[in-house]
Amino acid sequence: MASRFVSLWFRQLTTDYFSLRRPALRPIPFVLAAPDHGRMIISAANLLAQDQGVTKGMAVADARALIPSLEVLDDPPGLAGKLLHSLALWCIRYTPVSGIDAPSGIDAPSGIDAPSGLVLDVSGCSHLWGGEPEYLEGILTRLGVNGYSVRAAMADTIGAAWGIARYGGMDRSGRPVAPIIESGAQTTALLPLPPTALRLDAAILDRLQRLGLYRIGDIAGMPRSALRRRFGPALLLRLDQAFGREPEVIEPVQPVAAYQERLPCLEPIQTAGGIEIALTRLLEMLCGRLQREGKGLRTAIFTGYRVDGKLVQIDIGTNRATHHIQHLFKLFEQKIPTIEPDPGIELFVLEARIVEDVTPKQELLWHGACGLEDTRLSELLDRVANKVGAQAIHRYIPSEHHWPERSLEPVASLDQKPASGWPVNRPRPIHLLPSPHPIEVAAPIPDYPPMHFRYKGKLHRVIKSDGPERIEQEWWIENARHRDYYAVEDEEGARYWLFRSGHYGEENQPARWFLHGFFA
Repeated sequence: MASRFVSLWFRQLTTDYFSLRRPALRPIPFVLAAPDHGRMIISAANLLAQDQGVTKGMAVADARALIPSLEVLDDPPGLAGKLLHSLALWCIRYTPVSGIDAPSGIDAPSGIDAPSGLVLDVSGCSHLWGGEPEYLEGILTRLGVNGYSVRAAMADTIGAAWGIARYGGMDRSGRPVAPIIESGAQTTALLPLPPTALRLDAAILDRLQRLGLYRIGDIAGMPRSALRRRFGPALLLRLDQAFGREPEVIEPVQPVAAYQERLPCLEPIQTAGGIEIALTRLLEMLCGRLQREGKGLRTAIFTGYRVDGKLVQIDIGTNRATHHIQHLFKLFEQKIPTIEPDPGIELFVLEARIVEDVTPKQELLWHGACGLEDTRLSELLDRVANKVGAQAIHRYIPSEHHWPERSLEPVASLDQKPASGWPVNRPRPIHLLPSPHPIEVAAPIPDYPPMHFRYKGKLHRVIKSDGPERIEQEWWIENARHRDYYAVEDEEGARYWLFRSGHYGEENQPARWFLHGFFA
């Protein structure tokens, strides 16, 4: 399938924006201006001002000599770039690859204006809207309704679409006569156009002008060696890009997800039932692809593009990579009531942000297993996390350290395997405090367990004890004192894990007692 690109040219980008924000400006001539070497220079003029001779680059004083009532507004720095970025994000509803048409491959040319348009990679997209004419007309209509004057063209190459959108013939409405160039016909469409349609530097355009080369057709058939010698590699590069002999890449404003499915709607969707149907179809498409490639998703985002330009999103996460459609639908289903579809959603997108391999062993476990490998366990945890938040669920595996608070580590996946097993030769509390809590203890010295201890103001009398168990710190981590741990039981039957840090009788560092955990 041949690549297809659309170039959008916003002829009055910044002035259209001001007219949208201030409707009172629409019937009057106005300009945007910025200071330059002590003078106010016009950076943009609306059509009414241009019709009376005001042009970009003119001094404001000269423009007011032509139009005494001219309205002059300050041009905010970087406004055009911000507007193009926002419009490029808006165009993602039509294609996942949307970017600003900044020149690439050579330095930005000075013979043309700064980027004032967008370029879209629409390969494989137009059929979702009924065909290329309906697709392009839909984009132009929506932008026109939003108040922007825009010209567009579709072709096999970025260069051809760019040149035809700006220099192709126009009808009475100001649109190119043939905005859709058939696949493979870009060379024929470009030959009658001026060399400025090739996005060339001003110096090259000036030399072409002086040589009497006024059409792309005048230079396309010349020997390449002669063109390279007279004009350098830039002219050949632009010719090759426009004709399709040299590839050109779009830099999208938003990275394109490797696993994404899109579903446009013939009519805007406003009901929960319609949203569920769209979600089901997208899950079937995405999970089918993941299953064929032996992969599953860990996180996914379901996005709705509303007709008013706003986005609505819900996201889910899983403990294990999965392509189980019913399970993923249940996770999303819990959050569908949070979607506000008014005034209607025209496009749904399902994107898998994190994708991992799914082993054949996991696929065989749908119908039964036990322990961490049971898929039903991971699905249960997914549903719990979806309701109360993933931060409420924790899994720990043993870590090879002696110090108890360092002997375990949190992990995010059920598939992560520990390097060693849990210690079973000595008692360990079911609840280990993140850091030991100091306590007051009465104990015979030097190495006897405590007779009683005070914790949070309450006195606990010890009736049973077991220990000591000496645990040393790893010398390569920290040169700390050893600990002597005791498992003790008080008169109420509660069991605690206590330790003494150091020895009695040490002058500089007296022994201290701590509570470190609770047994069941």
